[in-house]
Amino acid sequence: MFKDTHNHILKITPIKILDLSIIINNRLILNNISCEFNDGSITAILGPNGAGKSLLLQTINGLIPISNGKILFNSKQHDKNIRKQQAMVFQTAVLLRRTVLGNMEFINSLNNKTNSVDAKSILQKVGLENFMDKPARLLSGGEKQRLSLARALLLKPKLLLLDEPTANLDPYSLKLIEDTILEENNNGTSIILTTHDMSQAKRLASNIIFINKGKVIEENSSKEFFIKPKSVEAKKYINGEILL
Repeated sequence: MFKDTHNHILKITPIKILDLSIIINNRLILNNISCEFNDGSITAILGPNGAGKSLLLQTINGLIPISNGKILFNSKQHDKNIRKQQAMVFQTAVLLRRTVLGNMEFINSLNNKTNSVDAKSILQKVGLENFMDKPARLLSGGEKQRLSLARALLLKPKLLLLDEPTANLDPYSLKLIEDTILEENNNGTSIILTTHDMSQAKRLASNIIFINKGKVIEENSSKEFFIKPKSVEAKKYINGEILL
């Protein structure tokens, strides 16, 4: 349904992070991080609370200024054209005080579009076709998150960033969102997500980046990471132990 018809658009993957540090309020949050996100992959960023997962995602999206180091998008540094080819879904849905369809039409208006065909087809994709006229604020938590994902997909991003996209959601919403993630990836979208759900990481991710205390501890394929992690920290995390 959403095959790439924009071959002229600048290719922004693979993404290489080189010696990246983020300092906020004189506190070192991300410490000399280097890692890579492959073209067309689904990468899960794993780690305990406070490790820096969400901050790394926001930095890739251009929401957090870089203190040191750099991020290269297919050898190019961040600019407005690269930003336009990304979309981010936050853990807590932030929706407009409009109907479900009204939220989608607002995104279309940002792109100078008036055709609602894409909007309605994407809402159907995430199971919201019968909620188009419902105020977004009256949706359940799972429905709100599905609407957030739908708005992101309307931008037709080449890079989709998902911060804990299914945390505390009902099973129906979780399944719909995961199925949509896999379909978008099959259609060529590169995806980076954070999650505490290791079963989800196993279902979705081809690659794992494990971080702790603002540092990349391990970077591996999903299969290798869960079967034979290289680091002591990763082994403890997989076994459910508390990392101090």
